[in-house]
Order: sequence, then C-alpha cells, then structure tokens
Amino acid sequence: MHSPALPSHAQCEQARLARDARFDGLFYTAVRSTGIYCRPVCPAPPPHRRNVTYYPSAAAAAAAGYRPCLRCRPELSPDDANLLQDHTLHRALALIGEGILQDHPASALADAMGVSARQLQRLFVARLGATPAQLHATRRLLLAKQLLTETSLPVTQIALAAGFNSLRRFNSAFLAGCGMPPSALRKRHGAQPGGEPVLRLAYRPPLDFPLMLAFLRRRSLPGIELIDEHSYQRVIVSNGSPSLIRVTADPKRPELRLQLGTTDPRAIPSIVAHVRRVFDLDADLTTVHASLQDEPLLALAITRRPGLRIPGGWDGFEVAARAVLGQQVTVAAGTTLTRRLVDRFGQHLPGMPEGLDRQFPSPQVLVDAPQETIGLPRTRAATLRAVARACAEGRLDFSRAQTLDHFIQQATTLPGIGPWTAHYMALRGMAMPDAFPAGDLVLQQVLGEGQRLSERETERRSQAWRPWRAYAVLHLWHLAGDNKEASA
Repeated sequence: MHSPALPSHAQCEQARLARDARFDGLFYTAVRSTGIYCRPVCPAPPPHRRNVTYYPSAAAAAAAGYRPCLRCRPELSPDDANLLQDHTLHRALALIGEGILQDHPASALADAMGVSARQLQRLFVARLGATPAQLHATRRLLLAKQLLTETSLPVTQIALAAGFNSLRRFNSAFLAGCGMPPSALRKRHGAQPGGEPVLRLAYRPPLDFPLMLAFLRRRSLPGIELIDEHSYQRVIVSNGSPSLIRVTADPKRPELRLQLGTTDPRAIPSIVAHVRRVFDLDADLTTVHASLQDEPLLALAITRRPGLRIPGGWDGFEVAARAVLGQQVTVAAGTTLTRRLVDRFGQHLPGMPEGLDRQFPSPQVLVDAPQETIGLPRTRAATLRAVARACAEGRLDFSRAQTLDHFIQQATTLPGIGPWTAHYMALRGMAMPDAFPAGDLVLQQVLGEGQRLSERETERRSQAWRPWRAYAVLHLWHLAGDNKEASA
C-alpha cells in the first residue's frame, strides 16, 4: 500500500504558517474559500485552517478543481525529489519529463514501465493524488503560465512550448485550468520587456552556487561552455539551430535565472529540465542530510558545505566521453584531451561567439573517428569507440527512466568501462543520486582516515546512505581537497 507523498498535517500546517521554503514543492495548500492552491511560501495572508486542504502535487489540487495562485505562482515550485525512493514512480515521472505523454496515451507509459495502465494509475493517484495524464496536463499549463508571466513570447509560441499544436485547444485548456484566458493573464502582468526571455527557476535552499560553478568550471567543455565565478553559459543546438543560454543566481530569492537565446519554443521544456538537472534544483537537502549525518565524516562535510549538490552534465554522452578521456589522468589532462576532441571532430557553429561556437561530436561521428590523432592512447580510443557505437545503436542510453543497476550492468559490458567509470557516468550524466563508485581511491582513503579501505568495505559503509550516496561522494571528494590544502 502506497502512502501519499505528503508531509504530516502538522508539518504542513507549521511550514505554511512559517512560509518555510524548505517545504516548497513538497505539498500544496488549497483554499476552499477562494478556490485557489498555493505554495507553502505564498506571501498572501494565511487562510484559516478550516478552509485549508493539503495536496501532494499541483496536479492533485488542479484535479480537485482548484486554480493556481497568481501571487506565489506554483509553476515555480521545485519537484519532490523524495519520490525517487519509489522506483516505479520515479521512472514513470522521468519518462513523463522526457515527453512520452506528449505524443502517446497513458497506456504507452504503462507499457514502457512493464505494468498495467490500471496499476500505474492507482500508484499515481495513491502517491500524487492525480493520474499520469492529469500530472502531464498540469505541468503543461503551469509552464505556459510562467512563460505568459515572465516573457514577451507570442501566445502562439507559448502554446507550442506547452505542447499544444492548436491555439484554440490551448486557450480552452488554459481557461479551464487557470480560470482566465491567456490574454487576460498577460494583460494582468503588463507588457514584458522585449529581448531574450529570462525564466525564474526556484529551489529549496540551501544551494552553494559558487561552489557548483567552481566544480563545473574545472570540468567545462572548451568551445561549448564558458563558466566564471558568477554564471554558466553554454551553446545548445535545437532542431539544427544553435542558441545560447546563461544561468545566474538571484541575489534575493532562492532562484536561478535562465536567460534563453533565440530558440524553438518547443525546446523550452527540455532546456529548463536540463538546467534543473545540471544544478540539481529539485534536491531536498534536508532529507539528504538526514540520511548522511550519522556518519561523522559526512556530518563534518555537511557543516562545511551545507549547500553542496550534485553537479550534473548537460548531455549523458558528453559526460561518458569525458569520463573515458579522463581515465587514469588528471582533471587538467582530461580537459586538454576534451578540447582536442571537440576541435578535431566537433562541428563548428557559424555565427556563434568565439568560445561558444562548437557542438560536441555525436556518437555516430566518434564511431569511425581517428581518435588516436589527438594523443589518445589506443586502448582508451577503443573504449570511446565502443561507448559511441553502443549509444549510436541504442544499446546504451542515458534516460533517467532506467534504474541505476540496469545502467551499470549495460555500461560495464563495454570494453574498458569498469564500475568506477559507469558510476561516474550515472552520477554526472544522469544525476542518479545513489551512484557510488566504491572503487574510487579518494573515497577509500578519506573513509579510511589514513588507511585505505577495500572496495568491498567502502561499498559496505555506503549502504546506510542510500538512496543518496552520490551526495556522500561529492562531500568526501571535497573533504579530500580540504585535507590536501591543510597538508600543503
């Protein structure tokens, strides 16, 4: 029997009255007297408790007939990362995020999960209070609401971004779900300035954005990413057209700002999802830390870096290739090889600014590329070709809808890919929060506190930290850096 993905009533009540941002996205407050639903952080005067009902998802509140609040804007809420502890639900949500319900019925989602449509629907209703189709529809409308509020994009483009091919259907769905037509919402918020759209991406604090940027900067892809102390920039390609994005931190609110260049509006949901994954914006660090802090080393690490999150990669194959290039060499040497690979085999993007004018070579290109010409040892070149061929043939993919065990099993069948490399791919390329390369020398030394642990013992120590072991990896790596600085 599945229980609702909802904190206790007492926790919800306390968080609502305190406007506690740590509970943002973990529940929604529906107010019977107004017919709207809100985030826990809503700035409006708190309604009387007799008028309040709590729901585990925005879709559940919408299914009960409530409209999204115009003040706290539920479309900004982060997702509930705790749902990944239910593997079936987590994989289904990942497939929905990847767009399976955009062109297919809910039965296709059930087929992909290997369960009956009725069983999957029962699971969604029990845990989230809404069916898969209702959840997908609510996400589409909330994205449209955000774009109408924050950008000057034409309504026709917003309809496309929200997955509607018919403006009439979009207008009808928006009126039914939000209680007003799109034009009325835009008029209410006034004309937005022209230029490139900038979207707000909320998270549950804390987030150490400078620390995240520092990690990503050391491993950035030359020609594709530019990362400084304050921002992340990247060139992306959507439907054959290159564009730029830039991510910065809001100095006053727990939000990042995503600046979008000119791009196909239909690519916006995917871009937003990628940015949220790269910066791990849906993490609930309160839950993560509760699972880790019984280990004294991790308790120390959390005290030093309470806002540490998993720095993701934009594309799974990029991370996989970088992992192979970085085998048995330093981070700096891996970056040099990556630069050569991109310069030699990556596509040049005309019209883009210098330093952001390359596209990472595709798996199909690297299958036959003479990689040894960039100074790559023959064995590693063979490994990278094997990874590229497996991706090109569909034998290896980086969908978050698969389990960690399945991905590790598939990856380690390839020559030159051991558990360490496979877990690193899962950790950074797929943001798998339980990825744990137990054979990592640094982890073994830090956990051994001067005496290197065996891989078996390292794996055993990690079991208490599941399903958040990837966060332990990042904390232990940073502790190792602290120890080097202290001994220097």
